[in-house]
Amino acid sequence: MTKPWMKNYPENVAHEVDLNRYGSLLDLFRQTTTKYGQQTAFSNFGAELTFQQVDELSKSFAAYLQNKLNIVKGDRVALMCPNTLCFPIAMWGIVRVGAVQVNVNPMYTVRELTHQLNDAQVDTIIIFSQSSKMLADVLDKTHVKSIITIDLDDLVNKGLPCAPVDERLTHTVKFTDALAQGEKLELSEPALTHDDLLFLQYTGGTTGLSKGAMLSHGNLIANILQYQEFTKNHIDHGNDIVITAIPMYHIFALMANTLAYFCFGAKNVLVTNPRDMESFVEVWKNTRATTFTGVNTLFNGLLHTPGFDQVDFSALKVCVGGGAAVQQAVADKWQEVTGARLYEGYGLSETSPVLTLNFGNRDQSEYISGIGVPLPNTDISIRDESGNIVQEGQSGELCAKGPQVMQGYWNNPAATAECMTPDGYFKTGDVAMLDDGGFFHIVDRIKDMINVSGFNVYPNEIEAEVAKMPAVLESACIGVPDDRTGEAVKLFVVKADNNITEQDIIDYCRQGLTAYKIPKHVVFIDEIPKSTVGKLLRRELR
Repeated sequence: MTKPWMKNYPENVAHEVDLNRYGSLLDLFRQTTTKYGQQTAFSNFGAELTFQQVDELSKSFAAYLQNKLNIVKGDRVALMCPNTLCFPIAMWGIVRVGAVQVNVNPMYTVRELTHQLNDAQVDTIIIFSQSSKMLADVLDKTHVKSIITIDLDDLVNKGLPCAPVDERLTHTVKFTDALAQGEKLELSEPALTHDDLLFLQYTGGTTGLSKGAMLSHGNLIANILQYQEFTKNHIDHGNDIVITAIPMYHIFALMANTLAYFCFGAKNVLVTNPRDMESFVEVWKNTRATTFTGVNTLFNGLLHTPGFDQVDFSALKVCVGGGAAVQQAVADKWQEVTGARLYEGYGLSETSPVLTLNFGNRDQSEYISGIGVPLPNTDISIRDESGNIVQEGQSGELCAKGPQVMQGYWNNPAATAECMTPDGYFKTGDVAMLDDGGFFHIVDRIKDMINVSGFNVYPNEIEAEVAKMPAVLESACIGVPDDRTGEAVKLFVVKADNNITEQDIIDYCRQGLTAYKIPKHVVFIDEIPKSTVGKLLRRELR
């Protein structure tokens, strides 16, 4: 059936791809490491790993997990690590024993980490040493028994300084020691299929508790092949160089950079701390990058860092923005400085993540704003509050169906049922419309979600945290535009104690919320506007 957006596909791009080409992600891994063996797969701080080394090291790590920790197919293993050479080795090791990787933000607070480890029923965690204090704080509230620690210098071997592991964590094993032990052990890889779980990708919850999106081997294989088909005119297999600065634990970098471009034989240059913009620009100067993925705030930050405009961008051909809307002003400036167009993508943790990509019109002659068109094998339907499909040009909730849509939320059938339509479409919670040219646009957010630097922030979570303060009567939270982070959190508070200050609230939030969730603006008011049934009316605060 022809869809109105299909006219915007490049002429040689298929509307459907064969998703059964690989039985599991391991089939794709074996093909890739065999084909590109001696080429560089990952680079970090100037140290490099070839595809063959990724194969050998991940096999050693998998053998350690299987023989020493008795990890079996289906077990959840947490990986709490920034972009380092250890991340892909740990990831492929987890995959090779058939375990399920639970991706954990190294910046999580006690509350967030406790919930995620317990919800996913994690016994084993691989953790960056700098995050070990947080784990020590929550360990007795979790079921974690085995701890493997990663240092910044692991596999880099350049004498990089790293924080010591928290002394309260006893019986930890260094990642490099696990590799050395595993090298002497046999590995028996289990049979895996499309239906087997690969990742638990936690997403913000409107109730204040995050939910684990169950992403299978089939989901990720589908999204890799969909992306490959749609962007095939921009991929040079075995020759691309991609800079990975967005966190690999974030679903966008996880699918696109860590998996897809790995499978395309690209050299992946990892940036461990993109907040250090001066060093980040040096990475650009030393890398003839062909490909870059980021979020709007990252593009904007680079454009405002001295020296970035001096980089040689002659090899740069593909720049994809996701995680948040790409602002037109940033896209225009980016093209002016780099000569490369900034393409926008759209997706969610629950969709592995890419649903749409905007590569402009068919002949690429002009830039079209918005989120573009659905990838192959993907259908999008815009629906009203009753679930009816709206007419073209009208706005409604964006609902999506495709092989990249998750199996559901981990141990949460009620939340799974709530987010699916009776005919099997995933309800994204975003308001969108399809224009008469066949391109989709995001209009607004249904769930009042705030997007800070590409990370989802849910008002209910912040309100629930602030509600624990005796000096606060009630609060309501909205997102406001911010030049640096796209949006910032603004909190309206009704006092129960007149002595409380804005700083008191911000300091309290720092104890229980990750940095990007902390309110940037606090405003005291006499009363929060509510509906007749007592529901907070955030739209009136806006």
